[in-house]
Amino acid sequence: MSDIFREVDEEVRREQLQKLWDRYQNFVIAALVLIVLGVAGWRGYDYWQTKKAMQAGGAFEEAAVLSEGGKHAEAETAFAKVAADGTRTYRHLAQLRRAAELAETDPKAAITAYGAVATDSSAGPVLQDLAALRMGSLQIDQGAAADAVKRLEPLAAADRPFRHSARELLALAAWRSGNAAEAKRWYDMITADPQTPPATRTRVEMLIALFAAEGKS
Repeated sequence: MSDIFREVDEEVRREQLQKLWDRYQNFVIAALVLIVLGVAGWRGYDYWQTKKAMQAGGAFEEAAVLSEGGKHAEAETAFAKVAADGTRTYRHLAQLRRAAELAETDPKAAITAYGAVATDSSAGPVLQDLAALRMGSLQIDQGAAADAVKRLEPLAAADRPFRHSARELLALAAWRSGNAAEAKRWYDMITADPQTPPATRTRVEMLIALFAAEGKS
């Protein structure tokens, strides 16, 4: 008897499952199709992104070769193209390299190019600081020490990645401006920081020595 009841139960379950399937099969099939399409779309997008990154990397390398060969105008154009068409990572790196190429022929345009990266939050804080540092260095060379100081002072804080270079440039700006007190202030900060690279310490010591030799200390 138990076998008969078991067979009846199984038949009832089959009928219930069949009814559920008949009722919801379109939804199940649609859900499966969406899953398949979603996976296919994601794989396609991933492939496209990978391919685009490889293309941007190749174009970036070609531009770098031009730069190393001293073809700065051609390199600047090539980096500008990567900055316009490349993936996010290569785009920001190319903007920095383009600015570096401009610095060889048109420092004022380079300052503007570095400034665009320095104020672009999508570049990330490290690249922003690097762009600001190079911008400040060019401003000092172009006789705009006051503008350089405004740009560099925030980079000299203890938690900034390029603080040692920023402090050195600030000491240089003070020297260029003949401001012995400011140069001494940055010198004291540089020498008091045990993490200051030895080469940076030596160069700033030379600046202070020049002040003393000129009778400005």
